[in-house]
Amino acid sequence: MKKSIAVFDSGIGGITFLRDAVRALPTENFIYYADTDHVPYGTKPDDEVRRFVGEAVAFLQQQGIKALVIACNAATSAAVAELRKRYSFPILGMEPAVKPALAYAGHRKVLVFSTSLTARGHKLKSLICRLEREHQIVTMPFDELVATAEAFDFDSPAVRGLIREKLACVDLKTFGAVVLGCTHFIYYRPLIEEGLLEGIRVFDGNFGTLKNLIRTLPGQDADRTPDRGNITFYSSGRVPDDALIAKLTKLVIAQQ
Repeated sequence: MKKSIAVFDSGIGGITFLRDAVRALPTENFIYYADTDHVPYGTKPDDEVRRFVGEAVAFLQQQGIKALVIACNAATSAAVAELRKRYSFPILGMEPAVKPALAYAGHRKVLVFSTSLTARGHKLKSLICRLEREHQIVTMPFDELVATAEAFDFDSPAVRGLIREKLACVDLKTFGAVVLGCTHFIYYRPLIEEGLLEGIRVFDGNFGTLKNLIRTLPGQDADRTPDRGNITFYSSGRVPDDALIAKLTKLVIAQQ
């Protein structure tokens, strides 16, 4: 039986990664697991998130997966190290694209939008410390965009107002790049770009994680067939109703 690649997120944010993965690996089977019972993760304590992620990954292991992508920066920050000790299949996490953003920005600042959990987490702080450019990096929680994405509100006056208010908190003339440190935020990339000054570029971690996944697969992928793969959806360990499956499928197709 052909094994699947699992993509996990607290909600629908990881669909932005799944879209790119399906396009790059069209013959692979995918499982998309959204922990809809517990979304959002970014405002919860680390221990609670680790418990939720542990339960989800235990379920996914039972599905016979060959690799797992934690397409959630908050879950990666809280749980990825522990999961890698526990399971033998490859586990890839998300990392805010701070390094390429700094390379592009030069001497200008980099603004990192993230959830509160990611902003306070060791993983992001350690990354910034390793780059030794703390003075150039401004982290800013933007938890509100997770809730609007989960409501499938990707462009409304309320959402545009939230983005305008957040961007007004910084002097954009001093910035060269913006990093989207949550996969939910990628739905709002066009609106964020509209509010930026010319020359400011937006980065996210999906591309780097997809490259790592492709690099990981060759030795794992003896079961590859020329047939197009399929996607199976789970919502906190349950098969979602047809209406939600249709919405999620539409997101995957609409963003390809």
